[in-house]
Amino acid sequence: MKRVMLTGASGFIGSHVAAALLDSGYEVRAWVRAGSTLPFINPALETVSGDILDADSVAKAIEGCDAVIHSAALYTFWTPRPKLMYDVNVSGTRTVLDAAIRCGVERIVYTSTVSTVKLYSNGRLADETLDAEPSDLAGHYKRSKFQAEMEARRYASEGAPIVIVNPTFPVGPRDMKPSPTGQTIVDFLRRAFPAFVDTGINVVDVRDVAKGHVLALEHGTPGQRYLLGSAHGNMTLREFLGILSEITGLPTPNRRAPWWLALTAAYVDHFIEGMLLGRQPRIPLEGTKHARKVMWIDPSKAITELGLPQSPVKDALREAVEWYISTGYVGNSYNRQLN
Repeated sequence: MKRVMLTGASGFIGSHVAAALLDSGYEVRAWVRAGSTLPFINPALETVSGDILDADSVAKAIEGCDAVIHSAALYTFWTPRPKLMYDVNVSGTRTVLDAAIRCGVERIVYTSTVSTVKLYSNGRLADETLDAEPSDLAGHYKRSKFQAEMEARRYASEGAPIVIVNPTFPVGPRDMKPSPTGQTIVDFLRRAFPAFVDTGINVVDVRDVAKGHVLALEHGTPGQRYLLGSAHGNMTLREFLGILSEITGLPTPNRRAPWWLALTAAYVDHFIEGMLLGRQPRIPLEGTKHARKVMWIDPSKAITELGLPQSPVKDALREAVEWYISTGYVGNSYNRQLN
């Protein structure tokens, strides 16, 4: 495989996948949404733009490519237009997969999410063997990504060369939007994180996730899915904030909010900000609902079968903090020396 068509190259994960592909010697044709700005610029990167729902333009972009990595998605826990979430995440995935199969590519890698696997509330580590229950899929983002993964698995069951990757919570530089995980870091730096809920996440260096896409392209088994996370990244939210405190010297929030209280506040914020004012709520209702699950995972399948790298999480968090500060996400009030 020489040339890869990559969707979502303007996104956080996608921009790093583009860099990882180029570093591995691939020619990259990067599909970006019309009007988007690429956070990663390289003269070797060929760019095309258009509508992910336009089958003809997608097929034209794939022509001449040996493989496709489909990482484009609408990733947010709130949207005033839920239908758009399903159009992009489900119908867009179907459009890309159809076009890639018609063009006869050798391999397709589909970027899913950790939310599609069965997660637990008792600290048990999740793996690739069980799917999330319908009751676990809180909100449009998780439901749309679950439906999209089911589409990818259906195509794979019919013989399409599709490998699925499921990133956990990537951190690092160039999270421009920022992602929900990145917003947590920004809120911490802005001292806008007064309390925490008792939950757990798996944190991973975004460059390991990007490399995992390349490894899935080269070594993944069609029809299989791989959790792209860190074996050392399972931590409580309080531990996550504690690492940020070590890096920045800022105090760790010491108030734990009961889940019911956080959920009540999220509903109120959703009603006032989201429904009445049409603005993105400060407290994401979908994320708060999902916080009941401890999102700890076992990434050993990706480590052993793909060779997924395991970079230190603290280093990735330090680089994320440095990037947010240097690019003005925090403002001019932050003047501490990072540790």
